[in-house]
Amino acid sequence: MREVREWTAHARRILHKRRDPVVVQTLRSATAATIAYVIALRLSPEPAPLTAPLTALLVVQVTLYATLTNGFRRVNAVVTGVLVAIAFSLLVGLTWWSLALLLVASLAVGRLVRVEEYVPEVAISAMLVLGVTTVGDTAWARVVETLIGAVVGLGCNLLLAPPVWVEEAGESIEGLARRLRQLMLRMGEEAVGGTPPHRAAERLHEARRLDHDIVEVDAALRQAEDSLRLNPRVREGLLHRVVLRTGLDTLEICTVVLRVLARSFTDLAKEREPEPLFEAETGAALEQLMSEIADAVVSFAVLVTTHLSASAESAEERLTAELRTAAGTRDKLALLLREEAERETEHWQLLGAVLTEVNRILDELDTEHRTRRLFEELDRVSREQRVRMPRLTRLRERLGVQEQMWRDRTGVGGRFR
Repeated sequence: MREVREWTAHARRILHKRRDPVVVQTLRSATAATIAYVIALRLSPEPAPLTAPLTALLVVQVTLYATLTNGFRRVNAVVTGVLVAIAFSLLVGLTWWSLALLLVASLAVGRLVRVEEYVPEVAISAMLVLGVTTVGDTAWARVVETLIGAVVGLGCNLLLAPPVWVEEAGESIEGLARRLRQLMLRMGEEAVGGTPPHRAAERLHEARRLDHDIVEVDAALRQAEDSLRLNPRVREGLLHRVVLRTGLDTLEICTVVLRVLARSFTDLAKEREPEPLFEAETGAALEQLMSEIADAVVSFAVLVTTHLSASAESAEERLTAELRTAAGTRDKLALLLREEAERETEHWQLLGAVLTEVNRILDELDTEHRTRRLFEELDRVSREQRVRMPRLTRLRERLGVQEQMWRDRTGVGGRFR
């Protein structure tokens, strides 16, 4: 008994330390399936009511929101399949052609009732019920077992509160920002000296590969958004979702602009080979500016992923100072690029494009620009909620919960703290 307790304590420490989605999903699913089977043994007339643990296994997800949505669709799919099987059993028996008709009808009806990924489950339920002798008893037993599995799955997520994946999503966003920073630093260093076209093209390919990183970060953010919905442990889920989503949108725009900047560097390297990309003073200013923007990108990521007021305020002050310094370097670079374009008129478009692209990144990172985007996103979400749930929206507006929440979080300057 002592060894069992020690093993359980060790497993809990590992789970608390890592909070790995696979571990969480495995433990919750196994627990829900076992409990559902024990309950079904007492309530179902079947000697081996495996439909209950199967339903619980499929219903339980990592997040409560996914559990609720999948549970409803799962129950809907099984009940639909049972009803289709009952209708077929009253008309025909089980033959090869009736089975074919049953499959076609079940899949078609599954599309109509909109069970989404559980469309095959409609056909599976119909086949299992049609293939038994006592159709009526088995059909209703299967419905009961399905309801047991769904209820147990929902109960497990209510009693065993699912984790909130905001921290993991924040780490993904910061990781993306640091990869952006490394690429910006390399591009700035190569702007000083002679850069052959093939090396500039390598930086362009690196910028393109960042698109795959954005997809991975988006997946982590979607999981975090689902974990915030309907989660009893979270009081301000909408605020966290909007802050993280708009932060990722900003980094995605910066990634796209950086890819365009890498394209401009590549074209300029081809045009000016074997000469350097820029003159010595211009290249030094551009290297300094790229370094300052790279630091600002990381500070921006820290800002949008920080939830403590003091830490967020410190991160915003640091970001504001870095952007102010970068703006001064940008003005110096603008004068140098203008002089260089006047001397080399054949390259003025590429030189102008470089300035336009760094300007766009600075504008996207600007704190006032971010504040406007936050409120625009909040207004959009509020309008959608008002259309979907008018009564709930009117109640929340009457209580003033959402407005007070944003006043407390944004303060006079409209910043997220």
